[in-house]
Amino acid sequence: MQQDSLVEHFRDMARNNAWSNHRLHRACAALGERDYRAKRVSFFPSLHLTLLHIVEIDWLYLDQLEAVETDRLDSDYDLPIETFAELQEAQRRMDRRLIAYCDRLTPAILARRVVIRRSDGPRDDTARGVLSHLFVHQIHHRGQAHAMLSGTAVPPPQLDEYFLREDAPKRDAELRALELI
Repeated sequence: MQQDSLVEHFRDMARNNAWSNHRLHRACAALGERDYRAKRVSFFPSLHLTLLHIVEIDWLYLDQLEAVETDRLDSDYDLPIETFAELQEAQRRMDRRLIAYCDRLTPAILARRVVIRRSDGPRDDTARGVLSHLFVHQIHHRGQAHAMLSGTAVPPPQLDEYFLREDAPKRDAELRALELI
């Protein structure tokens, strides 16, 4: 893929990510506190812990992508988020931050070396590699949350109607409401 098209792809992915998080959070908001925090079968044993992990890892990788000065290691990104409202607001901020980062992308930024501070030692990759991983990470864990919602009275939202032209009427009103287009 040419670098210019890759820049556009990441910009689209950032908006898709915000839209998907919005839809998933809207469904979770319809749950009662008990169902939201109920123990479920998944990598993280509740919707809250799964959604919390997504926002924590967004924060970790965005700090590294933006080269934010920090002494934090990956294990230091345990956010003191207790309520769904706090989590929802933190995710909105991370989504906006990711969109802003992707809107600043250039082929040179995608090739830039990024150091990820880990508790077992630093890792480095390109911004392209880190962004690719971040988007896959988010999709992976949203899929787990989506499956957990299937075990509740709230139907899981449609999250895959985004990229095809025929899907535009299904997403554009929400994107406008979220001020993403």
